[in-house]
Amino acid sequence: MTKRKLRIGLIGSGFMGKAHVFGYSIAMRVFDLPFDLELHTIADITDEAAAKAASSLGFARSTSDWRSLVTSPDIDVVNITTPNTLHRDMALAAIAGGKHVYCEKPLAPLATDAREMAEAAEAAGVKTQVGFNYLCNPMLGFARDMIAAGELGEIRGYRGVHAEDYMADSAGPFTFRHDPAGGGALADIGSHALATAEFLLSPAAGPITQVMGDCVTMIKERPDGKGGRRRVEVDDVGRAFLRFANGASGSIEGNWIATGRKMQHDFEVYGSKGALAFSQERFNELHFFSTDDHPGRQGFRRIEAGPDHRPYGLFCVAPGHQLGFNDLKAIEAAAYLDAIAGHRSEPYNFRAGLRIQMLVEAIHASSRAGTWKDVG
Repeated sequence: MTKRKLRIGLIGSGFMGKAHVFGYSIAMRVFDLPFDLELHTIADITDEAAAKAASSLGFARSTSDWRSLVTSPDIDVVNITTPNTLHRDMALAAIAGGKHVYCEKPLAPLATDAREMAEAAEAAGVKTQVGFNYLCNPMLGFARDMIAAGELGEIRGYRGVHAEDYMADSAGPFTFRHDPAGGGALADIGSHALATAEFLLSPAAGPITQVMGDCVTMIKERPDGKGGRRRVEVDDVGRAFLRFANGASGSIEGNWIATGRKMQHDFEVYGSKGALAFSQERFNELHFFSTDDHPGRQGFRRIEAGPDHRPYGLFCVAPGHQLGFNDLKAIEAAAYLDAIAGHRSEPYNFRAGLRIQMLVEAIHASSRAGTWKDVG
């Protein structure tokens, strides 16, 4: 049976742009996708950069004009992997053209913008996806199922952190991430910690209902690339205490100056009957503690990823051989394509992306006010 062709347009060829392409390429070989995919057009900042990216990534066409890409009648899905402040205009233009939109996180620096994007997509009836691919790890899905099934008992506490050191050098230049419109560390990577907290705990503990934030700027200024210095106003570290609907409490941290950390996305969940611990630095493992174990034999046991943790088995028939970062992107892309085909709901749509931005803004507001804030 011949599958319908789905034509992909990508804006941005950097780290996440490549990850999207790798995700599609892997997904085409691992999953029984509902479409045949065509890498149609890639847009970048100059014609030369776009042409070079098209050649290396396998796109048939290239352009320096992203507007021509999002309005092209030959493109079905627009992927946005550009600086955060550009997401809104690009997504709204694509939605107006009837395109499905796959946008990297954070969805938009402001909740008002994210809401406009979500409402526009819903009104147009297009399918959307926000790139929170860490949630696609089979071990996180397994952890969520354990929590929802009551294996940890009553959920009492949570700790989450996303820490990296890509901004730890004070001599590093001012970038789009340091612009007040860009969001800061909490929005940039703390959003992953928030998304993970609610993904795991919502079935058993409910959503986050209150936050107490502490957002700090440690590196006050940076080189502006023109021989001068520019003041930094966004947070280098964003932390928050959390309260969940069932009364459980917890904390999260987003930190881009965590010296020595390259990819720490960790969580711990504490319940009345057991606990879970996870680190992205060893993300094919989940550690489980059970109070049912006999005294003298208690301790965290390691659960290694394997074919029993879907969809690991589609990648490898042997347990313990491990998935990689781009495999998570493939899982995310495959689920989104199934949603476009109408086979399932969207895995993490713009409405869900709006929810994370609302949490980020509530934490920022709490930090400024020095008090707890309710989250609607």
